[in-house]
Amino acid sequence: MISAMKITNVAATWVHVPIPLERQHTSDFGRIASFDSVIVKVETDAGLVGWGEAKAGVGSAASAYGLAAIVNRDMKPLLVGQDPRDVSRLWDVMYNTPREGYAIDRGHVLPQLGRRGLTIPAVAGVDLALWDILGKSLGAPVWRLLGGRRAERMLAYASGGWADEAAIGDQLLGYVDKGGFRAVKMRVGVMDGEPHRSAARVRAARRALGPDVKLMADAHGTWTVSEAKAFCRMVEDCDLYWLEEPVTADDKAGLAEVRRASAIPISTGESEFTRHDFREIAELRGADILQPDLAIAGGITEGVRIAAIASAFNVRLAPHLWSGAPAFAAGLALAASQSAGFILEYSLGANPMLHELVHEKFPVVDGHVEIPDRPGLGITVDEDFVRRHARE
Repeated sequence: MISAMKITNVAATWVHVPIPLERQHTSDFGRIASFDSVIVKVETDAGLVGWGEAKAGVGSAASAYGLAAIVNRDMKPLLVGQDPRDVSRLWDVMYNTPREGYAIDRGHVLPQLGRRGLTIPAVAGVDLALWDILGKSLGAPVWRLLGGRRAERMLAYASGGWADEAAIGDQLLGYVDKGGFRAVKMRVGVMDGEPHRSAARVRAARRALGPDVKLMADAHGTWTVSEAKAFCRMVEDCDLYWLEEPVTADDKAGLAEVRRASAIPISTGESEFTRHDFREIAELRGADILQPDLAIAGGITEGVRIAAIASAFNVRLAPHLWSGAPAFAAGLALAASQSAGFILEYSLGANPMLHELVHEKFPVVDGHVEIPDRPGLGITVDEDFVRRHARE
């Protein structure tokens, strides 16, 4: 047991990894030519190092320069000299600055004005690294600190599905063959033009997969309420396991309207920040499945609070895991330890941040991912990889 420990340095690096042309895909985000994320390293005087991840967008959808700067210039001065194991208090310090003293003393939030946007992903990246250090200091995996894993492995779904109507069936069947997946997700929405074209692709996918493979559809928040409702009517007989982000995250009332109009389960959350956004969704009865991205929504600390909301409102938790290895490992630990957790996302697009950033692997066997018992987040970052792909 380490009796005393202090943070000596916090460093965030924008890591930009080009994707070979033959492995790129195109969606409503455009052609995904790189995978970008901000990798956070927290060092201590005890020799322990924690790794986290902060995200400004999905894939190459956003510049990460500003996000890295927030961690390095705003968060670092707040953290150096602090004990990294005081994770909850440090979350409050980062979120409530400069009124963290009042917030901690009085037990309610007094956040700074920039309480959304890139500020929360910056908090998230540091938070993941702090949990990594806490687990390593105790010789325990993060899921153990969150209450223990509920199973030694969890069901995973293959996340991809950009092919056109003629090819979508073969693309998704390829996922089934590749990892034994019994659940797959495809993209729909504005990338198809009109809802009826998305519906045609979903029907083609269901015909190819048969009735026994779970099928999800993700619209990336690109439809209007009326378009989403029309799509749901068109695919009522396709047994969708869920429809993800049918409308923009800025229209939570519209999300609830879509859910009331159809029996298709609705999922959402990758574009939301903190427990407060998820509380609003739950109160509006806007979703059946909450999908926080821990590298965006506020880290593991906030993820536990969001999981409590899911459990209290009798909805389920399926963290958004289109991310690098630190956020994937964090989401896995959360889903495995929380009563509302039930399934893991596994990206089938080109994802060097998951497969090349760290030395460990997260193999899919018979459609399941093992919950590893390595200390902390259970990852060893390849720092040469970070340096090679660092972007200023």
